[in-house]
Amino acid sequence: MSTASRWRFALAWLLPLSVGAAAWMSPWVAAAVMAGWQVLLALAERLPAAWHSPAAEPDTAWHRACLRVHLPLQAGILGIGVGLAADEVSVWAVLALAYAVGGVTGSQGITFAHELGHSRSRKDRLLAWMLMGSVNYAHFMVEHYRGHHVRAATRDDPATARRGESLWRFLPRTLAGSLRSAWRLEALRLRQARRGWHRSPLAWASAAQVGAAVAIGAALGPLALLFWIAQSAYAVFLLETINYVEHYGLERHAADGRPEPFGLRHAWNADHWLTNSVIANLQRHSDHHMHPWKHYAELEPLPGPQLPTGYAGCLFLASVPRWWFAVMEPRLAALGTPRARTTA
Repeated sequence: MSTASRWRFALAWLLPLSVGAAAWMSPWVAAAVMAGWQVLLALAERLPAAWHSPAAEPDTAWHRACLRVHLPLQAGILGIGVGLAADEVSVWAVLALAYAVGGVTGSQGITFAHELGHSRSRKDRLLAWMLMGSVNYAHFMVEHYRGHHVRAATRDDPATARRGESLWRFLPRTLAGSLRSAWRLEALRLRQARRGWHRSPLAWASAAQVGAAVAIGAALGPLALLFWIAQSAYAVFLLETINYVEHYGLERHAADGRPEPFGLRHAWNADHWLTNSVIANLQRHSDHHMHPWKHYAELEPLPGPQLPTGYAGCLFLASVPRWWFAVMEPRLAALGTPRARTTA
């Protein structure tokens, strides 16, 4: 394992540190820094020299620390954001600050929570619950692992976008469907275990989310509460947009009422080194679904369906359905994917 490969994941810390420092100057500076990061990553994905990340490597304590260190960093910028919002007088400045902080909590906080939630360590899974609770989306901890990983690339999965479905139609469907699915799965688990709701981490986490919002509003005022809700909303938007990208238009065929096993062809992949460095190799998505217990450093760049650019660039493309369909339809056609049954 080369030194450069080992240390590249520390680049992830630059995002919360730079946004936190900028927030002390001004909400508008923080928003500009976040926008700069998003544009920088998208542009870097267009450079041929940056199209490939280093090879997979064994998981080490260093790689696990890269994820765990994010928790205090995220707690710090959330604390800064809530405190600054409480002293603000402009709603627009609070929303600018929420965009900046939500860009961190969504692109990295949720991504790292996702990775920690796949860990066999109970402590890591607790950290994942905390990170997801900080964006008011704790039900992800049920739906993703017990729902999405079972049903990905099928029409039963609310987090899989159908061919011809725009991002803006996908969002309300996945938000409502994922929430319903999480509570149904948790109710089923409790029935099977013969336990009451007082033994449900989902119930406790949901209560904590409500309690935190009430406490922030009561102690620090409506603008602090607005910041808390708005940063969560933007973080969730980033999560669900990436969900839209990851399996768009791909579908496992059913035989005897059961979908085929998840394979290479059922997730979109990209391997741009800078984006992969700051979001823990999330773009190596086929390998992640085929081997969900693999640590992020161990994921391979498999030759599955390839995106036209990395996740950062796809955030911009997916936001404009005409652009998105223009680049994705030829790729789906080349894979032999059936024509859309839904429209934009």
